[in-house]
Amino acid sequence: MKDQPTIKWGIIGLGAIAHLFAKELQLVKGAELVAVASRSKDNAIAFAANYHCKKTYDSYEDIMNDTTIDILYIATPHDSHAELSIKALEKNKHVLCEKPIALDYKDAEKMIAASRKHNKFFMEAFWTRFNPSFRAAFAKIKKGEIGEIRYINADFAFCANDKEKNRLFDLKLGGGSLMDIGVYPLFLAYTILGVPDSILAKSNFHSSGVDSQTAMILNYKDAQAVLYSGISHTSDMIATISGTEGQINLNKTWHMAESFTMIKKEKETNYDLPTNGMGYTYEIEECHQCLRNNAIESQLWSHQNSLELIQLVDKVKNQIGLDFSI
Repeated sequence: MKDQPTIKWGIIGLGAIAHLFAKELQLVKGAELVAVASRSKDNAIAFAANYHCKKTYDSYEDIMNDTTIDILYIATPHDSHAELSIKALEKNKHVLCEKPIALDYKDAEKMIAASRKHNKFFMEAFWTRFNPSFRAAFAKIKKGEIGEIRYINADFAFCANDKEKNRLFDLKLGGGSLMDIGVYPLFLAYTILGVPDSILAKSNFHSSGVDSQTAMILNYKDAQAVLYSGISHTSDMIATISGTEGQINLNKTWHMAESFTMIKKEKETNYDLPTNGMGYTYEIEECHQCLRNNAIESQLWSHQNSLELIQLVDKVKNQIGLDFSI
């Protein structure tokens, strides 16, 4: 079999997560970073030099016009995801957009519509969905190995520095714990149990107006999920999925775990599944497979999945009174 043609990537927005992503691209066969864009030319040049990238732009419009690029990874703050994704799709670029997909359902709907209109691949970068430990644990759950799921518990918290200019504490940029990390526990419950019948949420707020702590209870006909996010402290970050015949723990740090533990009849079995790099490699490979199959969405994390998840986020936002339009 002949080697597949190299898929050429561009990156828009060159913050911390873009550095992680660029490192992971180097681990994926058939991937090449050909251009990066920042509003700061100096930042773009320095970033490109780190990852052997030949082209730099200080204009997002210009990188979208680069005809050598197959797919753009959008890693800007949350508030610009919708605008930049839609523009890139209109420029006939495939798009991998960092999570959360957008600040609200209406914008997400427009992004999906643009993907379909221009027949271009679009995916929200929910890399946990492609993590080997998550996929293996999810397969066991789907096969009924721990019975009917009755309870999920997941948290995601870290201590962020609010003394310096930090997007996490900027309301205009879509900051706060819910949008940045609360989406992970919501993703876990949604992926396993689907859309809940009701949601109860409560938050504490930072002086900047963003939520610093958010607790959520998702209620289903025969199950509940108790979820939490916070940016003012740390947490165990172990996710527990409990069924009528056993329990699965996604081990620390659960959203990027390299192992999980299944407990049945008081017997514990540990499954070790080390990742290639941090784990972004698997979502990159999923993008490649979709592009080579001329698919405009992933079957593992589809357009509908992203739309349903952001609907849940919207419901939480409404309950806690979080408004990014202020």
